[in-house]
Amino acid sequence: MDLGVVSVRYARALLKSAVAMHIESQVYADMQTLAASYIEVPQLRFTIDNPMLVKEQKQSLLETACGGNPSELTKRFLLLVLDEDRESTLQLMANSFVTLYRQQKNITRGRLITATAVSPETEAKMKQMVETKTQGTVEFQTEVDPDIIGGFILEYDTYRMDASVKSKLNSILTELKR
Repeated sequence: MDLGVVSVRYARALLKSAVAMHIESQVYADMQTLAASYIEVPQLRFTIDNPMLVKEQKQSLLETACGGNPSELTKRFLLLVLDEDRESTLQLMANSFVTLYRQQKNITRGRLITATAVSPETEAKMKQMVETKTQGTVEFQTEVDPDIIGGFILEYDTYRMDASVKSKLNSILTELKR
């Protein structure tokens, strides 16, 4: 069976249960933390997939990877996944849940890259602009990248606005080479 199909089915079931219990935002935070844990600690996947580790140890490890104090629904979900021997697809399940939750709540991820740190007011204005364009909520992330020299790069959904000095200099250089 396709692992993507399996992970989406589990994620949908978890989201449906979380919505019914009115704790979807808490489970969302648990799944975001779990997905981030898999990325930040690559050994987690190998440890969870280790057949020598008993289910109770895996459960404890996964609860810690969810932030240490996950919701009861998240704990029961992890136990179900372990009982069904689906722990190898848990990372996909967490990512699928995050994606489904964002779709349901109309949440867009946005990113602002600048050469120097921006003020909170500027960040709020950019976030508000993206929220107006997408007509939804935006999870906004700012980054500082001195390599762009000046200006900014704004990304959300499939949109990318590159108003950086580096890209302008590169386009001028390309024009001069012609």
